[in-house]
Amino acid sequence: MTAQTSRAQSQPPSPLVRETVGSIAVLTLDSPKTRNALSEAMIAALHEAIDATRDDKSIRAVVIAAKGPAYSSGHDLKELTARRSDADKGRAYFSHMMKSCSDMMQAIVRLPKPVVAAVQGVATAAGCQLVATCDLAVASEQATFGTPGIDIGLFCSTPMVALTRNVPRKHAMHMLLTGEHVSAQRALELGLVNSVVPPGSERDAAIDLANKIAVKSAYTLKVGKEAFYRQADMNLADAYTYASQVMADNMMARDAQEGIGAFIEKRDPKWEDR
Repeated sequence: MTAQTSRAQSQPPSPLVRETVGSIAVLTLDSPKTRNALSEAMIAALHEAIDATRDDKSIRAVVIAAKGPAYSSGHDLKELTARRSDADKGRAYFSHMMKSCSDMMQAIVRLPKPVVAAVQGVATAAGCQLVATCDLAVASEQATFGTPGIDIGLFCSTPMVALTRNVPRKHAMHMLLTGEHVSAQRALELGLVNSVVPPGSERDAAIDLANKIAVKSAYTLKVGKEAFYRQADMNLADAYTYASQVMADNMMARDAQEGIGAFIEKRDPKWEDR
């Protein structure tokens, strides 16, 4: 056995599987034994995979799916608890992990391509945060969602950031203060997911949704996604000022000229993604 082979065998398998389905990158959380917990390794793998799609012109959308009964149970509490023996009782590590997770979530938002969650099972705490962070979400009828940190003395403060940007405040507070799970149908009513489908079909449904978007101009999707999140944090007047300039700039793009021309001429547009 060579040293290289020995090192390869000693490395744990990646908790994330990446596949390419046409122009869609499918990232699958693949650690069922830990309920797809967002461990340090899982967060790093997700962040790396998301970044890898940024400049890959062959990839036009991303789907984040999972294997096993849980989509993601949130942070790996055993991994976090193990650091309480550190000299600072784990404070530095806890801060590092929360920042790493927050950076990964923001990478999804900043990605100039749409990201769709395909939720097959329970999504709790940071797992619920991951669903809320994705641009769109398709859920199985068996999926459930919750922020149950309150039950173990740990308020879901970072999941709260994404949750309150998806769900009306009173409903977000109910989830955060009670720790109660909501069904897939209730998540649909609250705006946390876009659609609910029969069990086992959520991955294909998410890919189908991603494909519907992937045929659009990549340039226009990039402009629109960035503008959507930027204006959301502005007051009304500033949002209109900003959005008006984005529209004016967008009108100057080649794909806008082509798309408008194709509409007027009643033909399919030919995107150049610029």
